[in-house]
Amino acid sequence: MAYLTLSNISKQFGDTYAVQDFNLDVEKGEFVSFLGPSGCGKTTTLRMIAGFETPTDGAIALGGADITNKPPNQRKMGMIFQSYALFPNMTVAQNIGFGLRVRKDSKADIQERVREMISLVNLEKHAEKYPYQLSGGQQQRVSLARALAIRPDVLLLDEPLSALDAKIRVSLRAQIREIQRKLGITAIFVTHDQEEALSISDRIVVMYDGNVEQVGTPFEIYNFPTTTFVANFVGSLNTAVAEVTDPAKGLLSVNGVQFSSAAKMDGLQKGDNVRIAIRPERFSFASEVRKANVVDCRIENITFLGSVVRVHMLIGNSSFTMDTFNYPSLELPRIGATEQVTCSREAVLLLEEVRANGHEPKL
Repeated sequence: MAYLTLSNISKQFGDTYAVQDFNLDVEKGEFVSFLGPSGCGKTTTLRMIAGFETPTDGAIALGGADITNKPPNQRKMGMIFQSYALFPNMTVAQNIGFGLRVRKDSKADIQERVREMISLVNLEKHAEKYPYQLSGGQQQRVSLARALAIRPDVLLLDEPLSALDAKIRVSLRAQIREIQRKLGITAIFVTHDQEEALSISDRIVVMYDGNVEQVGTPFEIYNFPTTTFVANFVGSLNTAVAEVTDPAKGLLSVNGVQFSSAAKMDGLQKGDNVRIAIRPERFSFASEVRKANVVDCRIENITFLGSVVRVHMLIGNSSFTMDTFNYPSLELPRIGATEQVTCSREAVLLLEEVRANGHEPKL
């Protein structure tokens, strides 16, 4: 039985559904991220779990008990916000111990727990400082320690890193994940940053327009997207409309250029149009290695992105990009040259059928 269960959760504001028919089972000790663009419903879902919003429909259960209508202070959940939400007139130690004082724990127990939490987030030298004397990363660690001090059953994190600098974000997300694993606490993390979600999650829930698009491990979400939205939102992607030329053999034509795919084509017939997707890093120059698909291309542009070089190319009449690692002896073709690139059959993903009436799936 799952530890945290959301069953057919919906939240309606007026005539608009912020979240609709959301279903999820979370195991004890699991780290799950809600990933999606602004306005997709991820924070509303988190607030329903926390008890700050009541579902219009559906139920929420924790440890087998229904908590759908329980107030926040009866749910044993710790929450971390983007804005830190620290008390400016309290020291680090006082902020961390606030929830314990509200709970009326003994003074000795509070002091011991605060010491544990300060050590856990490596703020021993800052215990008597006030929030304004701390960096953003240090303030967010205080917020984390305060949320964990009450020994919550579930830790909820609402875009806690978005206000921080890039390097601090990377460091703090690693620390959050390390602490979560050490304590074995169940965590729900809301973010619009795909790199964050991919790097720290056990599973990711990709959301769009109030609906769940796909649930899976980071590996599954990135390598096997099931919808066009997921494929485009998570990572860079080449997409093109292809004509099915031989469904039994997995053969497709993109503007007259043949590709072979390992994707199942059940129900498709010769002449059907489908949308295919290929990740940029799945392409290689055929002169370096040859895989199932070897196609001609025209080099349109080359962009240096630090450790990666992005090659922009034209295959048939469709634009594609190829990412290759940058190294000192890398030899790149000249712009305007004709080259051959290659990718495996497994690299050619099939997203969905493109209807004859001209309907294009959402991107």
